[in-house]
Amino acid sequence: MVEETVTETGPRPAAGWSPALVALDIDGTLLAWVDGGGAAYEKVTPRVLDAVRAARDAGAHIVLSSGRSPHGITRIADLLPLHDDGDEPLWVVASNGAVVFRYPPLEVVHEETFDARAAVHAVLAEHPEALVAVEERGVGYRLNRQFPEGELSGKMIVTDLEEIIAEPVSRVIIRDPAATAEDFLALASRLGLHGTDYVVGWTAWLDLSPVGVNKASGLAEVCARLGVDTVDVLAIGDGRNDLDMLRWAGRGVAMGQAVEEVRAAADAVTASVHDDGVAVELERYFR
Repeated sequence: MVEETVTETGPRPAAGWSPALVALDIDGTLLAWVDGGGAAYEKVTPRVLDAVRAARDAGAHIVLSSGRSPHGITRIADLLPLHDDGDEPLWVVASNGAVVFRYPPLEVVHEETFDARAAVHAVLAEHPEALVAVEERGVGYRLNRQFPEGELSGKMIVTDLEEIIAEPVSRVIIRDPAATAEDFLALASRLGLHGTDYVVGWTAWLDLSPVGVNKASGLAEVCARLGVDTVDVLAIGDGRNDLDMLRWAGRGVAMGQAVEEVRAAADAVTASVHDDGVAVELERYFR
């Protein structure tokens, strides 16, 4: 039998506390990837869906907070769904905080951009075969070469590298299938990547963003517009791109399968994504 207790690693919430806003990472938190006869597909379990809807029905704002680009999030919002007829459009933090939008319809309300040329060239000097991509809003991605199948969504538009990074962008993805996450962590630390912030994923996947822009800054933008205090935010995530969000929120909760760095940054650790960790945490406040 799966143990469903939440391990508290920081201050416990005050008696009677209930989150006014629930920020949910998508991949590895809200969604599990499961094998369906040789093809992986995304799944939200009925228990997690019921728990998220119970939080919404109790009056909590549900905000999806992801490294995905906007067009990669809208279909997840449709999968839930959390925007029935008559409901207010969802608030969404995309591209690791660089884009804040509402849906449906997709309306960008805030975006941060930066000049990525120097940082990209610094990385490619050490990983010359790396793949580079930037979002083509509402379409897919512009990239220098094809990424491994299934790693990006939408239309893939092969484009000259200098054209890709010629204009300010909200986010750059750099991927080297021949390297490891540890290689990229060491590289980013060594280079410093001045003028940008960065996040290394589960593999050799590097997200470059404007300085000071992350999921926490995106959520702060949403909270300011909704009049919600940080102390009343519950954030749940599993990746390194969730670190700032988990530290910033009034209560940050790491998924059970998260790496130790993420677990250590959180106030608590819930069950894994395969054991409905989001529901285990939400059911403490909303039933």
